[in-house]
Amino acid sequence: MTEQNKLTIDVVSDVVCPWCFLGMKRLENALATLPDIDAEVRWRPFQLDPTIPAEGKERKAYMLSKFNDEARLTQAHANLVSLGAIEGISFDFDAITVAPNTLDAHRVIRWAAASGSGVQDKLARALFSLYFEQGKNVGDRAVLIEAARQAGMDAAVVESLLATDSDRDEVTNEIVTASRMGITGVPCFLLDGKYAVMGAQDTATLVDAIRQVAAAKARGELAS
Repeated sequence: MTEQNKLTIDVVSDVVCPWCFLGMKRLENALATLPDIDAEVRWRPFQLDPTIPAEGKERKAYMLSKFNDEARLTQAHANLVSLGAIEGISFDFDAITVAPNTLDAHRVIRWAAASGSGVQDKLARALFSLYFEQGKNVGDRAVLIEAARQAGMDAAVVESLLATDSDRDEVTNEIVTASRMGITGVPCFLLDGKYAVMGAQDTATLVDAIRQVAAAKARGELAS
């Protein structure tokens, strides 16, 4: 694998964003069709609603306050269920009872990056599944600690760090930086730190974007 075939893909997302779950699956499918490209996927934080309290909110009431119409909310969920089925996601919105604050989840995802190859990817995938397919509260520290353990992290270390303010400011600053870059919605895929693909684009669009960036890099057009 040549250096020109190596790309970094920073995925700016929130674990309670259903479109980010779809985006993750579509990125996985895109990379599976590009075996000649060595992509390092890195997960970056974003909060759809940082004002949610640490204990979370009752989700149905919270979502109805956002949509102002139960029929619209039901239709949005039905649309996501259909799209999810295509990607192998079993969305179960009825199982979700809490709309959580995701700052702690992003802290654990940040720590996962230093826990070994593939651990951060595994954790991000697990948190999406826990929330959207199993209805677990990903703002609950016990849920986060167990997810971290199953992803290959040291659960005791994660538990001790969650009890402190470790990396709170760093995660918040990353979110602010994303906003300053013009990222107002997620997912956002940053290819080699220079090109952005916004939204949960289909697999073919992601494949095309990754190929174009890889080709430009091979031609020496992406020099720092």
